[in-house]
Amino acid sequence: MIKNYIGPLLGLALVSISGTTATAQQKSTEPATVTSAMGRSFSLGGYESTIEPFFEVVSIKPNKSGDALVGIQSTTDGFTAKNYTLQKLIRVAYGVQDDQISGGPNWLNSLRYDVDAKMDGSVADELQKLSSIQHKAAMDGMLQALLADRFGLRLHKENEEVPVYALVIAENGLKLQRAIPGDTYPNGFKSDDGVRLGVGCWSQPGKLVGQGVPIAPLVQDLSEHYLHRTVLDKTGLTDNYDFALQWTPDESQGESAIFKAVEDQLGLKLESQKGSREILVIDHAEKPLEN
Repeated sequence: MIKNYIGPLLGLALVSISGTTATAQQKSTEPATVTSAMGRSFSLGGYESTIEPFFEVVSIKPNKSGDALVGIQSTTDGFTAKNYTLQKLIRVAYGVQDDQISGGPNWLNSLRYDVDAKMDGSVADELQKLSSIQHKAAMDGMLQALLADRFGLRLHKENEEVPVYALVIAENGLKLQRAIPGDTYPNGFKSDDGVRLGVGCWSQPGKLVGQGVPIAPLVQDLSEHYLHRTVLDKTGLTDNYDFALQWTPDESQGESAIFKAVEDQLGLKLESQKGSREILVIDHAEKPLEN
């Protein structure tokens, strides 16, 4: 399992072999409204625009390759997703984990699709004027609208009280190394063809390495791949960091090896808590028409 994370949703290039993507943990506090992929409504935190943001051209095709490689990549005028299930698209659009998605058809996380979405150049230009939080909110809304239009996705939200882990700074202090701005990581990770990957986060059994990344991908990987429980970022850390987290996968130790590694190597601590978590309940979804 190897994953390359570059940054929050759709302002980045993201490649994944593990079948997951990392999305930003931070929720936008600036309201965003996009009522449909045809762009009938647009409101972003008081920002006024005559441009209605929507994906002008959307291609969705079944992917029956059986390939393990999946990925999502954004461009200035849209995004592409390769080998993605509807469940993965929902995760990206709404910034949730798998266990925050309930209901839906039996093919929700098995049928895979290639999605290519493009917006008009004037829309792309207008979105570039937004703040990073507003831009992410707009792109999230556009993807949510795309899913509603093309997959007939209808859902509602519920809250539930569940066990969570809170990631905090350990008593002995932080051991994470702040990243050096502009570092190209010449001795860092490389792709199979030898190309330097630079900034990113890579995970595999017993190892998680980050280069110039915020705390979000660490939280994401701990939640999804290793602890299988929601991890809340309560560190208050806002910088980018370099880290190498290693432990020996051992079923007899359960999660204790990860807990110890996080504290000893990163100066962070995982604490068990109860938390209110938002659940997306799928009321309806249908297979899209191929185009």
